[in-house]
Amino acid sequence: MFYPEKNSRLFSADGVSMSGGAVSAALPAPIRPEIAQLESSKIVELWQMGFGVENLIPLWVGEGNETTPDFISDAAYAALKSGVCFYSHKRGLPELRGELSGYMERTFKVPVDIERVTVTSAGMNGIMLVAQAIAGAGDNVICVTPGWPNVVGAIEIMGAEARQFSLDQSADGGFSLDLERLFAACDARTRGVFVVSPSNPTGWMITREEQRAILEFCRARGIWVIADEVYHRFVYEQEVANSFLQVAEPEDALIVVNSFSKAWAMTGWRLGWLIHPAGLGLVLDNLIEFNTSGAQGFLQHGCIAALRDGESFVRQTVERCRQGRDLVFQRLSALPGVHATCPKGAFYFFFAVEGMTDSLNAAKKILRETGVGLAPGSAFGPGGEGNLRLCYAGTLDRLSEAMDRLEPVLGRPL
Repeated sequence: MFYPEKNSRLFSADGVSMSGGAVSAALPAPIRPEIAQLESSKIVELWQMGFGVENLIPLWVGEGNETTPDFISDAAYAALKSGVCFYSHKRGLPELRGELSGYMERTFKVPVDIERVTVTSAGMNGIMLVAQAIAGAGDNVICVTPGWPNVVGAIEIMGAEARQFSLDQSADGGFSLDLERLFAACDARTRGVFVVSPSNPTGWMITREEQRAILEFCRARGIWVIADEVYHRFVYEQEVANSFLQVAEPEDALIVVNSFSKAWAMTGWRLGWLIHPAGLGLVLDNLIEFNTSGAQGFLQHGCIAALRDGESFVRQTVERCRQGRDLVFQRLSALPGVHATCPKGAFYFFFAVEGMTDSLNAAKKILRETGVGLAPGSAFGPGGEGNLRLCYAGTLDRLSEAMDRLEPVLGRPL
């Protein structure tokens, strides 16, 4: 345990000062070391700098600037007005779980029984539930990075080690996965392998052969595969991203994380879902009881509407992102010293800038000089330094203005 002194610094039991983004203010009683040592998000640090900035163009987080469509909001509002405001099923409304079962089958052409579906209070809540279920003190989970930093935090909160494994980055800015190195990173205490594809932040996409190899390796060793497939609709060279569900058996140690946030413009709704072996359902039911006790029923009616009536909206959103990707790539690739590959999936550019060794300070400089918010590559793991992340999910006029502001700054040393 950590015991705070009366000054503004926090000391461990052996007198070592806590710093570097961890808790630093004095507290009236001890808290767990794993919590005291949690690093704050570098993305949030930039985001907070943007408060009060006039004419800000925020491209640092994963959302566009269009609101949730009316047919989704109206369904949630109608449910609320009709009295859907009481405690509900912990794993989600049966009607929504049934719709998700059908959606997954339509999308990936594989049957997904309703007992394998659990609704969560956000995709992040789903990841936290998984961490609680599989990881504890002395365990480790292999996290393929550059990746969303909140995953690492969820594992560390449980007292486990988030063992970050970096993708290989080529000179032109592209990324690839070395399976032999990935497998060598696993040991007897490895409880899971976490893979995001399409990737936030790189846009990298795992191949079917790589999925099979990872699943076979983990199956033989009793290791969970956790696949974050939140961006499964945001692909530009095929209809939908490859899913681990397409190469797995229903009872494999596979958990697929998903969210309503991106494809249906519902980031603030905080609703997601998990696909898992049926036998894990009771475990998740119990964990949800002690976390949120279940997602809001009236909001779930909006999700039902999204699945039933939202296909044209999703396709329009993906097409807008394709156009945004092409616009930004044309502008970035024309800048000397900037190395950007055209991403195959998700809606981010993760581009390298020659000579940039401190992406956090570079992103702060860009924000001050241009009013455009980018995320520092260092926020996404050890393999991310030297890069910046730009979200191109917004409208084309906003992206065009952002590039007008960014080009003069990116065209000189940062």
